[in-house]
Amino acid sequence: MRSVMVQIPNTPASADVARLAGVSRATVSYVLNNTSAVRISEPTRRRVREAARELGYVPHAAARSLRAGHSRMVLMPAPAIPVGPLYSRFLSELQRELGRLDYTVVQYGTVGLQGDEAARAWAELRPVAVLVPGAGLGPQGVGVLKRSGARAVVTLGPGRVDGAHALLMDHDAVGACAGAHLYARGRRRIGVVVPEESGLEAFSRPRLAGVRQALRGKDAAVTELPLAYTEESAARLAAGWRESGLDAVFAYNDEYAMLLMRALQDEGVRVPEDVAVIGADDLMLGRLLRPRLSTVHIELPSGRDLAELVDRAVRDPGAEPEVHKVLGASVIRRESS
Repeated sequence: MRSVMVQIPNTPASADVARLAGVSRATVSYVLNNTSAVRISEPTRRRVREAARELGYVPHAAARSLRAGHSRMVLMPAPAIPVGPLYSRFLSELQRELGRLDYTVVQYGTVGLQGDEAARAWAELRPVAVLVPGAGLGPQGVGVLKRSGARAVVTLGPGRVDGAHALLMDHDAVGACAGAHLYARGRRRIGVVVPEESGLEAFSRPRLAGVRQALRGKDAAVTELPLAYTEESAARLAAGWRESGLDAVFAYNDEYAMLLMRALQDEGVRVPEDVAVIGADDLMLGRLLRPRLSTVHIELPSGRDLAELVDRAVRDPGAEPEVHKVLGASVIRRESS
């Protein structure tokens, strides 16, 4: 039998970094793990990082987890619905702030899995924290995650889940702002776009309810307008606009508003003379349109605040779950309404 020699590459260790930087292994550990409990001068931190970079040293995640008693992984299930630029920016900021606190953020796709079934799949990765966007997770799923070692479960959605921290997102207020604005502009026959894309009901239905709530008891009528995010669907809706008698529309968000506004203008329906249009999210593209798009500016929670909530929960897993109402809404009036 022929023997084959396999050369195993020398992997740099923390001791090598310590020798090159002229510090102890403990100091290397403190610097590369971003430990704030020990005071280390900035020149020393810089020297350790430069030595690690020169040697190609990478800390061992599993070993670090053993020392800490838990992983530093924060799992964020990938949204199963289309997310716009506003939410994408929020996620990027959150990931950056969690990284600053020395957590590793992992986005996890759970196509075909929902609710508590998805929670079991997340639990297999043994994250220290899970951030769950939207609705669907129940108390049983929270229990599965906590038994697997998750110290913090945070939901971002319309309601609370027992055992989890909650950021309550009030989409009713977005619709109420839009409805009140259109009424104040003298519009009385108001359409509300409800996207036909699957998964958006958790946002579109509360926004529709918010418009109805704002106009309840007033001399105004609200009409629900199903719309797919395609030019063909917008063209069909615009073709029957004059017959509908509607003089205003809250188009769910800026992307649907821009889609519908273009179709209305192609049909010769004038904005805002014949129909006032308002979106939501305050995207830059809406400011570049002519007429410029009125919108509901949405204030999401800051990534730093949410990252610090996760860190507090990881450090004190027995604390009472925190509940915060987020998603401030205010109208930005432009020419389209």
